[in-house]
Amino acid sequence: MKSCKTFLSLLSTIPDARRAEGKMYQLAHVLLFTILAIVSGANSYRSVRTFMKVHRVRLNKAFGISWKRAPVHSAIRFILQSLKVVEVEKAFRCHAANIDDAPISGTRAIALDGKVLKQSFDGFNDVRAKQVLSAFATDTSLVLAHADIDEKSNEIPAVQQLLKELGLKDQVVTLDALHCQKKHSRGPKKQACI
Repeated sequence: MKSCKTFLSLLSTIPDARRAEGKMYQLAHVLLFTILAIVSGANSYRSVRTFMKVHRVRLNKAFGISWKRAPVHSAIRFILQSLKVVEVEKAFRCHAANIDDAPISGTRAIALDGKVLKQSFDGFNDVRAKQVLSAFATDTSLVLAHADIDEKSNEIPAVQQLLKELGLKDQVVTLDALHCQKKHSRGPKKQACI
């Protein structure tokens, strides 16, 4: 579990919105165990709790904690829903940056692609489906970053912003055909002063 220590320390940088009296379970451990549960196939708060309950003794031993029982599913939901997305994204981007940057074969390739989130459309309230842009390192199969695509926009400005934030150098970036536009590839034109 030594490999998780760095990741656990990054998760502990995420601000915890709970009051001091309500912190029976450390946020970093709840987040890590939730991630482990999801990777193991959990797809609900109850199944995340079941994972923690079944593996509690092993998790206590591996991470030096002393949980007497797993948190209830409503506590897990409250903890996860109180997180600020920006802070979680920052921690994950830092984790991705800390992983060995050496490409497996030559130049690193980054694939940028936007996807519509399943079941995010709400026809009753006239809400469009949510879109997310992901930066994926093809050599390490690692998602480097996510960015929300504005509801009244498209992928193009989101890609430009994400490329600025990632500061990619000497890497191949692949994009959809949507990005093959003269204005987009050349950047904004400078306006002459009168």
